[in-house]
Amino acid sequence: MIQRCFHPAWMLVFGLAFTLTGCPAKPAAPPAAGPKAEAHAEEGPHKGHLIELGEEEYHAELIHEDATKTVAIYLLGADAKTAVSIPDTEIMLNLVVAGTPMQAKLTAEKQPGDPEGQASKFAIVDEKVLEALEAPKTTGRLNVTIAGKSYSGNVEHEGDHGHDKK
Repeated sequence: MIQRCFHPAWMLVFGLAFTLTGCPAKPAAPPAAGPKAEAHAEEGPHKGHLIELGEEEYHAELIHEDATKTVAIYLLGADAKTAVSIPDTEIMLNLVVAGTPMQAKLTAEKQPGDPEGQASKFAIVDEKVLEALEAPKTTGRLNVTIAGKSYSGNVEHEGDHGHDKK
């Protein structure tokens, strides 16, 4: 028969080890929030719906106005506030409405502050595109090249968000 015996010296060693290590006074601080971890508004500076481009490197703000039958996209920086200009004369908005594909070509509209030969706003006046964006279950993709890199962002129906019923 084997006897197990706890020597008082070992009990003292284990007791001291547990006492000295113990539990930390407070939990470790969470990692610092970087630019990607910061939350931004769901609404852009023009009161439209924001579309994420890349890993939030850029944003596009989608506006649609019933009164003028205009659909516009503003290109914005990572902060979703600062205008970003590109040299393209048009950008493509690819939509799927009730299973039917539709493509809209938005043309450049130079804004104050845009460099010569560049634009940060693209728009189209088209009732069918406006209706498509307002239709339930509309999905799509915005394709744009910024600073030589291609980006694409998801477009989804957002109810009354991002348009004006004048």
